[in-house]
Amino acid sequence: MAEKVLVTGGGGYIGSHCVLELIEAGYQPVVVDNFSNAVREGDVPESIRRIEKLLDTSIEFHELDLLDRPGLEKLFKKHSFSAVMHFAGLKAVGESVEQPLRYYRVNLTASMNLLEVMQAHKVHNLVFSSSATVYGDPQHLPIDELHPVGGCTNPYGKTKFFIEEMIKDHCTAEKDWNAVLLRYFNPIGAHSSGLIGEDPQGIPNNLLPYVAQVAIGRRKCLSVFGNDYDTPDGTGVRDYIHVVDLAKGHIAALKKLKDDCGCKVYNLGTGRGYSVLQMVKAMEKASGREITYKIAPRRGGDIASCYADPQLAEKELGWKAQFDLEKMCEDLWRWQSMNPTGFTNGTAS
Repeated sequence: MAEKVLVTGGGGYIGSHCVLELIEAGYQPVVVDNFSNAVREGDVPESIRRIEKLLDTSIEFHELDLLDRPGLEKLFKKHSFSAVMHFAGLKAVGESVEQPLRYYRVNLTASMNLLEVMQAHKVHNLVFSSSATVYGDPQHLPIDELHPVGGCTNPYGKTKFFIEEMIKDHCTAEKDWNAVLLRYFNPIGAHSSGLIGEDPQGIPNNLLPYVAQVAIGRRKCLSVFGNDYDTPDGTGVRDYIHVVDLAKGHIAALKKLKDDCGCKVYNLGTGRGYSVLQMVKAMEKASGREITYKIAPRRGGDIASCYADPQLAEKELGWKAQFDLEKMCEDLWRWQSMNPTGFTNGTAS
């Protein structure tokens, strides 16, 4: 019997790619999502419907907000989960600066509900979707897991830091708990089929979806937020990781839980940084199209450079990013060109 893994936020960009990898690795995902950033197709997210088609399988899905404690209890009474992968939450840096209380209420309360219901139903294995934003403005580069955390430059990052602290404290108090906290750098790209990818609702908050939408003609111009950072070309430098590499990191983390590992923290990144303008050039090459951009003022909460030291994940999880920048951009462009308006009215279905 395949192990059941609860995937919160499984209709979203990263969650859906992890659902696909879970199935291919022999697990049985049960997906919950509240459609805050997932496109609906009837009663299920379009991303899940497409995975079912791609893998010729069926996936159990429940529309559920983790703030709905009774609904969460009902789900745990129905199933015997071996582990939980927790992706659900609000995630836009700029929006979190403008709406901090909303971010604290949604992200922290949802995570506390989840942990308490897991504890009540004796589900003690967790993989948490964290972020490199917990490191704040880097004191040294590349960033390893020993880098100080908590000096976050925006409320979104603070929510990830606070959730990490909750999980760490809980694992200290409850010795039979195991948790892996995965600090993502910048996921981009899409599944090579072109069937699933990143389809942000409204104006994209992240660079690459916006660049791809400019390339496809959905948006006229990219705003580059700041060109006076202390970087080679003045624009922000980030570590971009292929979303499929990221998803495979979650499978490795799930296996690590079997070792009764306690609470572990790993960076998931490539170890190399690229600037905004380098990413624009890479997407121009992948798409064969010119990408119009303009320089705009710096955005609140942003930092100059951030890239990972991913060696610990390679050493302890046996995981290493496989895909280079060219592959990331090729897969992103395949997704965007097959789905010019995203999941809605995309040609891929």
